[in-house]
Order: sequence, then structure tokens, then C-alpha cells
Amino acid sequence: MVIEDENPYLLLTPGPLSTTPTVKRVMMRDWCTWDDDYNVDVVQVIRKQLVELAGGSPDTHTAVLMQGSGTFSVESAIGSVIPEDGKLLVLANGAYGQRLAKIAARLKIALVVEDSGDLSPPDPVKLEQTLADDPTITHVALVHGETTTGMLNPLDKIAPVVKAAGRVLIVDAMCTFGGVPLNVNQLEIDFVISSANKCIQGVPGFGFIVAKRTVLEATAGWARSLSLDLFDQWKTMEAGNGGKWRYTSPTHTVRAFAQALKELEKEGGIAARCARYTESQHVLSEGMAELGFPSLLPKDVQSPIITAFPFPTDPGFEFKQFYEELKERGFVIYPGKVSDRDTFRIGTIGNVNADDIRRLLTAIKETKR
Repeated sequence: MVIEDENPYLLLTPGPLSTTPTVKRVMMRDWCTWDDDYNVDVVQVIRKQLVELAGGSPDTHTAVLMQGSGTFSVESAIGSVIPEDGKLLVLANGAYGQRLAKIAARLKIALVVEDSGDLSPPDPVKLEQTLADDPTITHVALVHGETTTGMLNPLDKIAPVVKAAGRVLIVDAMCTFGGVPLNVNQLEIDFVISSANKCIQGVPGFGFIVAKRTVLEATAGWARSLSLDLFDQWKTMEAGNGGKWRYTSPTHTVRAFAQALKELEKEGGIAARCARYTESQHVLSEGMAELGFPSLLPKDVQSPIITAFPFPTDPGFEFKQFYEELKERGFVIYPGKVSDRDTFRIGTIGNVNADDIRRLLTAIKETKR
């Protein structure tokens, strides 16, 4: 069967994103959730590969797959790994850090939010003082790539502070895992969370958590939800031959993800994918500046994932018109989320390369703005 890639436009967003025809093609087959050719040959292989991609080893780390969007996996982790008497410190500098805090508050978890504002990364020095001043804080959560602005937060500086203070570290790597190098062993990260439809370049339907085994094993009975119980999901996936899900598995999405992992390896792994994303982002930011759209962030904190641009000073600029004209030309961009400025965002992840970005820049030049 031949399946043509008939997408009318490229998705230049932080996910869902444009996927390859081969990722789409494998979803044409149906899978039984109880057969070993799915659970052992697909799910268990994926779990092993995720641990390897995170820089862990089977002896020290494990991977748990969780149905739903990426936020479901974030809520699964937040709601499952903090004990009743625990306290969470969220380092927030955008909408997704604030979402971590909102989840914790909804679950009635004791909470502290250290908000550095949309345009500033978390401060390791301030964090060190906060942890010293409040010994009741047991867990710290950070968004690695804050796609509100496109900022890459300084995980390499935050993690040592958290671990030196003896706290558990939860990293929301939703939009960076698979596209930006990260090593759970070197940084002593306890939980890393991401989703199928981000830098691995799969499709929506499930997320995953890479966890330190000893820390996860201690969380039995802590979950505040039945369906999002991370420990129980892990125990079920570990039992017998392994790979079984407690509830209905998103089989087509999982199979697409398995194919996407093969394509990541063929591309050269995370380093090669990061290089492609970085080249596309450089072409984008330089080309947009020439067209009168300077980037919101300075280069030293800009991620290769997505870039925010302030609205131009021209009072006649209308984002909706701009968006629709680009969509007609084959490109879908993203509205902004910065709290105090009007912005739009353009992603550089997915099945997209620098030549695609050059075509986008030509399209922008042709718009009526």
C-alpha cells in the first residue's frame, strides 16, 4: 500500500509537528494490546530505547509510558511521586512552569513557586538560598525548554544545586527530549517527562517518564489518581514478559513512535537532530531579523525548538491575517503566550529543515503586512 504525504502545510509549532510519510504509514496496521509482538517487540523495545536516549542504564533507570497528552504524563508524575507530607518547589518562567504549579495546587500538594518572569531563566543562586531556608521542600520541578518564549533553561546549573541539597528533581523535558542532549546520570535527574509528538517526531497519544528506579520504587501508594498512577503503570509494564498497559494502549501512536525512534537513530541520534534544529533556528532568526522581526530572546538563552517574535510596531499588523496568508502558502505558525507582550512563535522541530525555513522566509516577505 502506498500512502502519499498529502499535508497541505508544514506545522511550524512545538508539537504536534510535521512527521515523515514513513511514520504515518505504520499506523495503517491494527495491533492487539495483549500479544507479545506488540508488548514485547514494540513497547518493551521503546522503553529500553528511551532509557538509553536519556543517558541512563537498565540497572539504574526505567521508562514508563502513559496514555494521553504530554500534560497527562506531567500530572501523572507530579501526582504520583510526591508523598502526602511532601512539598514541591516549581521554578517557573512561563506558561508551562505555571502549569506545573497549577497541577500541584489542584492536587492539593504543598507548593512554593519561584517565578523569574517570562524573559529570565531561573536563578541557581536564589534556588540554593530557597532550599537552604525551607527544609520542608522535598521536590523541585523545572521546565527544560520553556516554549512560552523558546527559552532553554539552565538545567546544567539547576540540577547540581537541587542534588547538593538532597532534593528530588523533576524535569519537564516535553519539548527538548530527543532534540537537545540531556543525561540523567550526569545531572542526577530523578524524573524526566516528555511526549511522543515532540522531538522524537511521533504523533500525539501518549507521553513517557524516564525515572530513577530507586526513587520510583519508593512511591508505591502515593498516587492521587487511579488512571495516572505512575507506580502502578510501571509495575504492570514490568510484570511477566512486560510491556502491558493497565488500560487501553494507544497502539497506532505507539507503533508510529517506534518508527520515529528508528528514524532518529538513522539521522545520527540526538546530537545530529539537535544540529539540524539549530541550523533551522539560526536561519529563521537571522532571516526574520532582516525582514523586521527581531527575536524576543537573546541568543544565549534561545533554544533550537521554537522562537518568539514580538509583533512589529506597524499599527496595521494583524496576526490573524498574517497567519492565514502563511497558511495559504503552506506554513502554520503559532500564536504567542508571553504574559505582557504581543508575540507569535515559529517552531523549528519535526520533519523540517533549513531549506523549509528559507521557503517560509520567502512566504513572509510576500505577505501583506
